Amino acid sequence: MTKGKWIALASLAVLLGIGIWIYWFITAHGFSAREKPTALEAFLARRARRIATPPGARELKSPLSATPLNVAEARDHFADHCAVCHANNGSGKTQINEGLYPPAPDMRGPDTQNLTDGEIFYIIKNGIRFTGMPGWGGEDEENWKLVLFIRHLPRLTPKEIELMNEVNGLEGEEDTRREKHE
Repeated sequence: MTKGKWIALASLAVLLGIGIWIYWFITAHGFSAREKPTALEAFLARRARRIATPPGARELKSPLSATPLNVAEARDHFADHCAVCHANNGSGKTQINEGLYPPAPDMRGPDTQNLTDGEIFYIIKNGIRFTGMPGWGGEDEENWKLVLFIRHLPRLTPKEIELMNEVNGLEGEEDTRREKHE
């Protein structure tokens, strides 16, 4: 047998092995949206998101500055439209997010905060396929304000949370969830 045939046969065997492993994994674990994604799934999802974001989008910088008014307007918008999945504080600890797979990330953490302004803008505007994140479209200025607010999430004050609770009535949702699971 030639070297090329051995390589083709070995490649076929590897692909068959991977296919058998995938079949076993799915039949053994199912597709429950309540399970935490495996490390491999999370890694692949982050890579797929990066590949799916056009290179030009990554280089975009917010044309708006983080003025108190811009952040306040985005805070109210976030509270009204985004907090139901992402929570007022960006933690993602909401009842809806418990059933999402993959779950919405903690937007205060490095997986979100290390994205470029353009990547966050692109995600808000276009969504992320195969997740619960819809593509909202919307006005660019509003989306850029949301980018500013997402950058602000790690520094959210108790007063800002209180103002968000007034907008959406989600006050204490994290505490209620914690009590249910204890």
